[in-house]
Amino acid sequence: MKNVLVTGANGQLGNEMRLQAEENKAFNYFFTDVTELDICDEQAVMRYVTEHQIDVIVNCAAYTAVDKAEDNVELCDRLNHLAPGYLAKAVQSRGGCLVQISTDYVFDGTAHVPYGEEQSTSPNSVYGTTKLAGEQEAMKYCPDTMVIRTAWLYSTFGNNFVKTMLRLGREKDTLGVIFDQIGTPTYARDLAAVIYVALNKGIVPGIYHFSNEGVCSWYDFTKMIHKLAGIGTCKVRPLHTEDYPTRATRPHYSVLDKTKIKQVYEVEIPYWVDSLKDCISRLES
Repeated sequence: MKNVLVTGANGQLGNEMRLQAEENKAFNYFFTDVTELDICDEQAVMRYVTEHQIDVIVNCAAYTAVDKAEDNVELCDRLNHLAPGYLAKAVQSRGGCLVQISTDYVFDGTAHVPYGEEQSTSPNSVYGTTKLAGEQEAMKYCPDTMVIRTAWLYSTFGNNFVKTMLRLGREKDTLGVIFDQIGTPTYARDLAAVIYVALNKGIVPGIYHFSNEGVCSWYDFTKMIHKLAGIGTCKVRPLHTEDYPTRATRPHYSVLDKTKIKQVYEVEIPYWVDSLKDCISRLES
């Protein structure tokens, strides 16, 4: 039975991995967060992987505060760029493999058709730059690395856009939300399910894209959140990006092409509205 280490286990994706581990009994799991294992400590990582005879690492840990990253460059770089390299070296020393979670922010968002895995990257934020460096570090030190780029992640766990819009929709009469940034939401539960498919079938190294199916703006996303939650009292207004300045630059268009992961792992990806419906019903119950 292979030993699987899931880092960042208290985050949105890590928690979903933990829940679904109960249905995936082919592996022996180790779930860690920073208190159990500081992945920025290279020696601690090597020691942990060696002692627990880890065969696969799923790295769900990251510095994801996109705006704060612009001012916390060193910490962001350690967690998003250097740490994946430490994990890769450690698991490679045991002939194992790594699943490294990455982001749509590796692209500049100037495209108008969905991004494929082979398209050239051009991040324009500290977050995107460090996540791209982390991908490269992981693949450099462990050839058996599967990089999964995702976008607009939400879940029933932690803080995320869905929970914020539910709260604001119930507190406010009006709400302004950006309509000129286009992408696709990703339900962490669906992403975790695909990671388990990859673990069970066997890791095929390379870069993959995963989000739910379909396309929307943050404005459309908010309208659907309120509709599904039965919030009818809050008027949602569309905003331009320049009406809502942020510290970090966001991609205007970051729809990901998911053809590769569907073909390699023979998975069907749910439509974003169906997944959102599932998340909201879980939150409401």
